[in-house]
Amino acid sequence: MMKRLAKVAWYSLVSCTLFLLGGCGQQPTESGPQAERGAKEPISSPQPTQVVQKPILLAVAGPFTGDSSEFGVQIKMSVELAAEELNAKGGIGGRPIQLMLEDDAGNPAEAYNVATKIASNPNVLAVIGHFNSSCSLAAKSAYTEAKMVMFSPASTNVNVTKNSDYVFRNIFTDDFQGQSLASYAGEILGAKKVAILFDNDDYGRGLKESFKKKAETLGVTIVSETAYAKDTNDFRSQLTTLQGYQPDLLLVAGLYKHAAVIAKQARELGIKTPLIGGDGVFSEQFITLAGQAAEGTYVSCPFLFELGGERAKKFAEQFRAKYNREPDAWAALSYDAFQLIIKGIETNGPSREGIHRYLKAINSPATAYDGLTGKTFFDEEGDCRKPVQVAVVKGGRFTAAEKQLSIEEEASPAKGDDQTTK
Repeated sequence: MMKRLAKVAWYSLVSCTLFLLGGCGQQPTESGPQAERGAKEPISSPQPTQVVQKPILLAVAGPFTGDSSEFGVQIKMSVELAAEELNAKGGIGGRPIQLMLEDDAGNPAEAYNVATKIASNPNVLAVIGHFNSSCSLAAKSAYTEAKMVMFSPASTNVNVTKNSDYVFRNIFTDDFQGQSLASYAGEILGAKKVAILFDNDDYGRGLKESFKKKAETLGVTIVSETAYAKDTNDFRSQLTTLQGYQPDLLLVAGLYKHAAVIAKQARELGIKTPLIGGDGVFSEQFITLAGQAAEGTYVSCPFLFELGGERAKKFAEQFRAKYNREPDAWAALSYDAFQLIIKGIETNGPSREGIHRYLKAINSPATAYDGLTGKTFFDEEGDCRKPVQVAVVKGGRFTAAEKQLSIEEEASPAKGDDQTTK
């Protein structure tokens, strides 16, 4: 009897021990590292593996260094801001946008090398660029052969989009700009005599010729036209000569650096003739370099933020917050170019062909993309008609001129083979 009671007690002790160790009715614990941790560390549930989606690669090509760098840097910063915004929202279908930044230094030979590098990378779906028309002209064959969209927010040479089905732009052409400038000079400013100083390159010659052609129809006389080279830093002799003609207006057909020197030296010589320039002068650097001499200068430009409404205002605020500087027209145009390419990817999938097909389908006011810079749609050559706006330097900044050209007053964008640009 005693032996039997002892046996029962022994079984009870074993059962209690098992209960305390394993828990009543529980499954055996895991073997291995987790089992060894025991009560020292709680056993956490396995976390799902986070899948990193392959980025969508887009290129940005422009003059990040060199004489046109102020424009190129604005393009780069704008696209970086747009990509950052999109990625913060999850990208496209979970795939982030990655940018391939390539500096062409405003040099056509380097632009061709950059284009070859970009186009030969099968992962790059499209390129935003180039800025200088000479660079776009040099680069477009590489993109065309690769059947890849080149979207320029700045190249205004009428030939940039010709003979290629893959080149698009959302800015006016030079012949349209030059004729619009002439209309503004003659009809709005009332100029009867105009002297011209022009950069002896494609942009300067093209803008000058287009201006002259329209001026003749308005009864505006070109009293003097003088070329200058890239390395010119002293314009006193030319200014003294042209002042003898007593012009009502001086057209500077060139970029902001030379225009700033011309403005300063003209005022130092006591020449008070108002200056007018094309979009190549439309840079904050013109005001920085020319100082007080910049006051009263008129320039044509593709976009003015103060005329762009609430969306443009919000973009400008975001740009200032990120970069602590003002965005220019090319920042806005580049932002729109990026959004158009993104729309193409969202609509037709991430491929070169899909982006191209989407842009070709935006071919009427009904299908236009409504962006920061207004409605954009393309003709059969990839061109779009955007209005020419006019700014004037007042109080050390560019502001919208009191009077703007109406659509009816602007020149028709007749295309000529001899007009070229920046």
